[in-house]
Amino acid sequence: MMDLFSEIEEPEREELTALRKELEEANYKYYVLNMPTLSDREFDEKMHRLQELEAMFPDMYDAKSPTQHVGSDLAVTGYGLRVTGNKFETVKHKYPMLSLANSYSREEIEDWVRKLPSNVEIVCELKYDGLSISLWYEHGTLVRALTRGDGQQGDDVIDNIKTIPSIPWKIERDDVPDFFELRGEVLLPWERFEALNKEREEQEEPLFANPRNAASGTLKLQDPREVARRGLDAYLYYMLGENLPGTTHFERLETAKTWGFHISDAIKVCKNVDEVMAYIAYWDTERKNLPVATDGIVLKVNNLAQQEELGFTAKTPRWAIAYKFPAEKQLTLLKEITYQVGRTGVVTPVANLEPVQLSGTMVQRATLHNEDFIKSLDIRPGDKVWVEKGGEIIPKIVGRADREGLEVSGLEVSGFPTHCPECGAELVRVEGEAAWRCPNEAGCPPQIKGKIEHFVSRKAMNIDGLGEETIDLLYRQGLLHTIADIYDLKIEDIAAQERLGEKSAQNILAGIEASKQVPWARVLFALGIRMVGETTAKKIAKRYNTIDTLQWATAEQLCAIEDVGPQIAENIVKYFEDIRNLEILDRLRQAGLQMEGEAEAEPTSDKLAGFSIVISGTFSQHSRDEYKAIIEQNGGKNVGSVSKKTSFILAGENMGPEKRKKAEELGVKLVSEEEFLGMIE
Repeated sequence: MMDLFSEIEEPEREELTALRKELEEANYKYYVLNMPTLSDREFDEKMHRLQELEAMFPDMYDAKSPTQHVGSDLAVTGYGLRVTGNKFETVKHKYPMLSLANSYSREEIEDWVRKLPSNVEIVCELKYDGLSISLWYEHGTLVRALTRGDGQQGDDVIDNIKTIPSIPWKIERDDVPDFFELRGEVLLPWERFEALNKEREEQEEPLFANPRNAASGTLKLQDPREVARRGLDAYLYYMLGENLPGTTHFERLETAKTWGFHISDAIKVCKNVDEVMAYIAYWDTERKNLPVATDGIVLKVNNLAQQEELGFTAKTPRWAIAYKFPAEKQLTLLKEITYQVGRTGVVTPVANLEPVQLSGTMVQRATLHNEDFIKSLDIRPGDKVWVEKGGEIIPKIVGRADREGLEVSGLEVSGFPTHCPECGAELVRVEGEAAWRCPNEAGCPPQIKGKIEHFVSRKAMNIDGLGEETIDLLYRQGLLHTIADIYDLKIEDIAAQERLGEKSAQNILAGIEASKQVPWARVLFALGIRMVGETTAKKIAKRYNTIDTLQWATAEQLCAIEDVGPQIAENIVKYFEDIRNLEILDRLRQAGLQMEGEAEAEPTSDKLAGFSIVISGTFSQHSRDEYKAIIEQNGGKNVGSVSKKTSFILAGENMGPEKRKKAEELGVKLVSEEEFLGMIE
């Protein structure tokens, strides 16, 4: 009998182990990489199943299980998954930052309220979909800003938090306690989210799935100037500390509002379950009119003494719960799949749908991303597909209905095209990439016009008047075929075009003339070299202050620049190997564009002359960026990867295991922070 029971238990034990691994990886991708692989509901369902299995098999208890800790946004998670490039100081929370128990059932919420002691007030708040933050104030001054981390410790991102206008640095009031902590959510408003994704789409960079991922990725950037540019906001919702004003949660939030903190006006104190359910019903619809993303309602016991009496579980407070709004999705017909070609040649499949109403808007099209995505869902024209609004704004296909009753053989199999739908060139797929590309850069109309549109855009050459329609018109008339042709346009050529005229022509030519003063870094960005975005272009232009020095840079030299990896370096090298690009650059130079900028400062010593140095890990006395500058100031060269030519590795705490392994294989020396500082005195 024991053998029989063991055989029955074995699959469930294997399921338990597999679920732990799957959920830990999902946590890592959600919190650290900002690339969610499971929907909130799928994650919660798997977590509940894991809790059931762990209750069945107490002998398999593991303190590292996802059921025993909150998801972590630290550099290293409980199961050893690692993210590199983290320069933030990790600090222990004064009070653990726990997650909330949640439910998708209004009936469960009613039961939770009814099980509370009688006459308990419930504070209902909107559940904002962003990144949790803990703000520490001492004597009215902001001294720490910690992410949730693993719930016990978080990364101090105070420099980035200080770029958010709604978070005060200092509070000049007599009634502020010596220390208090405010917790809240860092958000990217819908308007800024759409603008950011539009920028990324223009660069053919991966789009953020939703504002939460965009906010999280932004807050972990190493450059506060870029954080400030993106326009984060924050809503605060809980105060902690000793000798704080008020005896209820609501009173403390009202006090925080008088101190200048951004507290939502949607908070309401409810007296009974009917008021709670009315609040949920109202915001289930009205939240769609808010400027920021929400994904539910949070309910908290108002009285702080009652909160303390109810206490906590290992992961969640017993005095609070979250109700999650179910994602709105509809079933509709996939009429056909069409294919769009971007400015860098990427061919993107698009689903053309039978119009369907979602979140107040009519949806007729949705991206299908790439060939692998289509194959994973096995969708074909004629299928009924489930369409959902990701983050309440971006339509996406999340599955298809069963084909039972349909004549499957009558459905067209969705074979990805082998040739470009615009110019007919045979498509290519680079190893390791999901996208198919059209290689005919010089002869494919969408690529030609896309490069010109990018070149004249506001953050590039900023040429007013040359919009998408005008560029298309001039292209069809044979006046624009490359970006260099812009500087050959004459007033009579433009004025003769339909819907234009002499005044429009004068404005366009004035913009073209003004673009000749655009600095070198923006010119480099405007060239449209694949994967060289605005920020990366600035860093490259700082290191290579003329087009001529950049032209002869090797891939290895380019990889020494921060944020320039092997793929970007290879794209730059290939750009300058193409004779057509060199001819265009020569014409741009003759037109008078700025092809050089300020040179980098000369080294102050030669103590590291001839040394190629890799930096890995975290440091206590200087940041990684500061050490890169120190190396260059002393005549050394920063390189991004370990090779036989590497002189040594400046090794800090939590050094990357791959770099350590490679160093051991090649016999490359590891130099500690103290030893390095001793070398340069």
